[in-house]
Amino acid sequence: MAAVLSSSVFFENAAGRVLVDPAGFVRSYWGAQPRTLADTQALLLHLTRAMQRHSQHRVLSNQQHMHPLSTAEQAWVAEHWLPQAVHEAGYRACAVVLATNLYARLAMAYVTTSVKGLPMRYRSFDNEAEAQAWLLKQA
Repeated sequence: MAAVLSSSVFFENAAGRVLVDPAGFVRSYWGAQPRTLADTQALLLHLTRAMQRHSQHRVLSNQQHMHPLSTAEQAWVAEHWLPQAVHEAGYRACAVVLATNLYARLAMAYVTTSVKGLPMRYRSFDNEAEAQAWLLKQA
């Protein structure tokens, strides 16, 4: 019987966890606890490192339990991290499992509409199975 492969934790802090999935992508799980801008920055910088180290350009971002991004977090993600991840790690596709918090969804909508001019694809889902199925079809 073949061994079942599982994701391995790459990084974890108050903002969430980054895991490398053996199916060929990186996962991020946003936590429900309070976080700081520094926590968010660390989580996303480690997400970039995981993509680089494992030569992955696809991410499944589970935001179900996420609190809304602050204005400072939104600006940093849209203006700094996103362009950097695209250019340095080849970040190309993200399947987002939507937050249950409406304000968290709205904050992420700002970020996902900031991809103008970047070779990025975002798609939102209500569950992880659908998100993963779509992500695995992205080249």
